[in-house]
Amino acid sequence: MDTKLNLFVVLTLVSIQLLSTFPKAALSNVHIVYMGEKENEDPTVTKMFHYKMLSDLLGSKEAAKSSMLYSYKHGFSGFAARLTDSQAKEIEAFPGVVQVIPNQVHKFHTTRSWDFMGLNDHSTTNLLTKSNMGEGIIIGVIDSGVWPESESFNDRGMNPIPPHWKGICQEGQLFNSSNCNKKLIGARWFVKGILDQSQTPINISNGEDILSARDSSGHGTHTASIAAGNFVVNANYEGLAAGLARGGAPRAHLAVYKVCWSFGHGGCTDADLLKAFDKAIQDGVDILSVSIGISIPLFSYADQRNSIAIGSFHATAKGITVACSAGNDGPTAMTVENTAPWIITVAATTIDRAFPTAITLGNNLTLWGQSVDTRMHNHGFTGITFSDRIALNDSDDSALGCKRGSLNAALAAGQIILCFSQSSTQNIFSAAISVAEAGGVGLIFAQYRSDGLESCHYIPCIKVDYEVGTQILSYIRKARSPIAKLGIPKTIIGKWVSPKVADFSGRGPSSISPTVLKPDIAAPGVDIIAAYIPFGAEKSSGFALLSGTSMSCPHIAGITALIKSVHKNWSPAAIRSALVTTASQKGTDGSNIAEEGSTRKVADPFDMGGGVVNPNRAIDPGLIYDIETNDYVKFLCGTGFSSKSVSGLTQTKANCTKNRLHELNLNLPSITIPYLKRKVTVSRKVTNVGPVESMYKAVVEAPQGVKMKVEPQILRFNKTTQIVPFKVTFFTTGKVYGDYRFGRLIWRDPKHTVTIPISMRAIFV
Repeated sequence: MDTKLNLFVVLTLVSIQLLSTFPKAALSNVHIVYMGEKENEDPTVTKMFHYKMLSDLLGSKEAAKSSMLYSYKHGFSGFAARLTDSQAKEIEAFPGVVQVIPNQVHKFHTTRSWDFMGLNDHSTTNLLTKSNMGEGIIIGVIDSGVWPESESFNDRGMNPIPPHWKGICQEGQLFNSSNCNKKLIGARWFVKGILDQSQTPINISNGEDILSARDSSGHGTHTASIAAGNFVVNANYEGLAAGLARGGAPRAHLAVYKVCWSFGHGGCTDADLLKAFDKAIQDGVDILSVSIGISIPLFSYADQRNSIAIGSFHATAKGITVACSAGNDGPTAMTVENTAPWIITVAATTIDRAFPTAITLGNNLTLWGQSVDTRMHNHGFTGITFSDRIALNDSDDSALGCKRGSLNAALAAGQIILCFSQSSTQNIFSAAISVAEAGGVGLIFAQYRSDGLESCHYIPCIKVDYEVGTQILSYIRKARSPIAKLGIPKTIIGKWVSPKVADFSGRGPSSISPTVLKPDIAAPGVDIIAAYIPFGAEKSSGFALLSGTSMSCPHIAGITALIKSVHKNWSPAAIRSALVTTASQKGTDGSNIAEEGSTRKVADPFDMGGGVVNPNRAIDPGLIYDIETNDYVKFLCGTGFSSKSVSGLTQTKANCTKNRLHELNLNLPSITIPYLKRKVTVSRKVTNVGPVESMYKAVVEAPQGVKMKVEPQILRFNKTTQIVPFKVTFFTTGKVYGDYRFGRLIWRDPKHTVTIPISMRAIFV
């Protein structure tokens, strides 16, 4: 007891000490003073320069020390400090300062998938074995931390820590250096930004959060294990989806950076995010997985409020590939997030696994829904009723969707309740709470088609579509004493046409830079089983089923580790190109991949980029579209950024003149022209990474209403010519102008098919 009390006192003092570093000036808030690429390679000199600048502003070294939260001195230069608005404006005029902006909060983008993509660990021919499962690669995960005791982070079979690793295993509450091993080689946590944002200390006594890299939400643990979890036999979620669990690169090493917190309103602030990028660059990670984003409207890439774009730019410039989630606000157009052209932006798809659950009615009709609730079933027939029949208040329709407090407990007790969702904001979990509070024993929730399942915990619940829900309602209305029996979910593999782009997955075109195709690529993100924190009185199996582009992002990070393990000198752009140009546009039945949404149409590049990732083809793409840092400088100038802002971001002497062709000619593995007036010509170049002596022929699939001309139509490579440029000219042919149309440009040799998507919108002159 004394030990626990002492621990509580120490941790409380830690929390108080962290908060006490902030001045209590009423109008002071954290601002990020961004200075672009660092000018001095010695981080100590850079940090001293930051303190000197802040001292000059505030009048003393003591005030500067009290004000500063972080000094960014490894990947780039800048600092986070508490400043008043007037002080922020004043320091923005200091030499070397690019921009000063207030700290803001970002949000989360919340087994079988690897075999589904063809990465079977028993095969000797696929990418998983060719790459030695990602051996020697370090994946950094910027998220909510990690649960180090998870079996997914055991280090059985792991090689020693790579010599290029420079990081640490930072200690804190319920986390010490022994929690790291040869799998989980590093852990850091950054809390100063979120502490200032909430202006209240973390209440550690009630488990509000944990002051260390230990995960309290489960999100970071889940994403990290998807990317690089080790082998775990008999993994399952309440008996479902049982099998061998592993990450994409099970022999890669992991470093976690906790920037997302649960206390207060929760979230991940710019100040903490930038510090995580800064440290990850210093630590020596090879790949970064970031399943975090900020809502529409998006900020420009040179704006510090877009901390992920800024941090990832500096990481990419150092050769670190950064994968980010596309966001979960689909299927509406222009909802894609993390749209910077140097990021790999990942959409989410389904896989070929489902959890069908039988609903047997009193007339012996059996209908099917889906569920992941395997407990609390009575296995017998029970009364069933429609929620609207037992409304507490007949004057509104809140009972239809089973909103909390809308049901008559006297009529709901002991019944299975059928509810109909009225909007995308209503969900099965909140309906289950409402039904349970009213005494109901089961829930059937009818809603528009949507992807992803979640446990209701309190009572068994089954999700059905409106068609099935209407059939059940028809039975209830006709039967004198309607009854039903809810079955136990089953795990079925390979019986559903897949993949499909998930309904929630963020869609293009990019609202901030429509000439850049986003998302880039799609990967599994629906009902993914991976490691999770223990929860509940009975604890859990240590695994959970979650859905979101948060889950698809680490799939790409894991595959990137496999590619990097084989092609160690490939740039981030080369890896992205390999993924995009080899992606699949066909489903398991050979038909075009569809998208789950309001239209349920064939998926286009704004839904899935180049397509669904095909790891085994990506290892040998034949040609790649590579990009250097200076190419991004030209792109930024072409999009209208000033010389000052571009110079500050890239630390180059940019002399910007707005040339639209610089924007269109960025060597992306895609071509997007949002405003085609009669005719435009764009340039690309490809690098041969296949046989030295190669010849490729162009195959054109032009968008409807557009003609395409490729010059040259044949690309020849030899010992002296390994990079070949080409041009594509587009002509409008239609008399009616409208929305985007899509096509493809394909380069083929006898072995390779190198495909880039084309998006085109013609406009009136």
